[in-house]
Amino acid sequence: MSDTPDGFDHVMREVAPGVRLHAVIGGSGPAVVLLHGWPQTWHEWRPIMPELARTRTVVAVDLKGAGRSSKPLTGYDKVTMAHELDALRAQLGFDTVQVVGHDIGAMVAYAWAATCRDTVTHLGFLDAPLPGAAVWDGIFADPMTWHFPFHMNRDMPEFLIHGREHGYVEAFLRGRATNHGAITDEEIGLYARSLAQPGATRATLEWYRAFPQDAEDNRTLAKEPLTIPVLALGGADRWGPRIVDMLREFATDVTGGSIPECGHWVVAERPGAVLAALDTFLTG
Repeated sequence: MSDTPDGFDHVMREVAPGVRLHAVIGGSGPAVVLLHGWPQTWHEWRPIMPELARTRTVVAVDLKGAGRSSKPLTGYDKVTMAHELDALRAQLGFDTVQVVGHDIGAMVAYAWAATCRDTVTHLGFLDAPLPGAAVWDGIFADPMTWHFPFHMNRDMPEFLIHGREHGYVEAFLRGRATNHGAITDEEIGLYARSLAQPGATRATLEWYRAFPQDAEDNRTLAKEPLTIPVLALGGADRWGPRIVDMLREFATDVTGGSIPECGHWVVAERPGAVLAALDTFLTG
């Protein structure tokens, strides 16, 4: 699998002391920043990056803790991660950005939009729950979110996953897909190798361990709802049926809904539907 789409380049920027973020950039025009989920990397967005880059500058970021970005010990609450991403925006020379996130990346995207209201103009929120929402506490009883409390445990997940990254990633990806053929063996290997990097499992699990702080922060941020356009979109077999109502707790201009015959991995499973929705939303 080629690492980089044609016309894209890799960049690395220091956004805070000891924190460097890696991104893959291509195209020209308004900037759209793409934020992946767990256990993925910037590679999640590869199926739609070339088409998006026809009309805009695409910036696919490795979140702090993942891929080629830094893996520090602390700083994984989503507000901190959002401020570092806004520093990346400034270093790349963009006055404003459109932000699209999936899974954990969607949680970071909301925090970015809610804390940097002068620099984020559009928020795309793809197939994830949002800490602090009315449904948040209840989803811990959902069998499909068993990994939330597991990943939030200290040390034990690292101990159990170490040396078994490929099997864990494969089960995790395939168990949340409706279109199973969309998840290739190559991608599983890529994400497993990324997770097996020194410090990566611990760092990315810190995304989950920050959930209590995230929920508290988001409840405070929700007191001033977002007024920018928000696209809330999910797989019909996962968060899609609930996602618009959930985001309306945090924003006043929310559109979106469900992608039919689709599970959690919306970009891999239904790239055409995601691309069409984003193209309309981001140009509106």
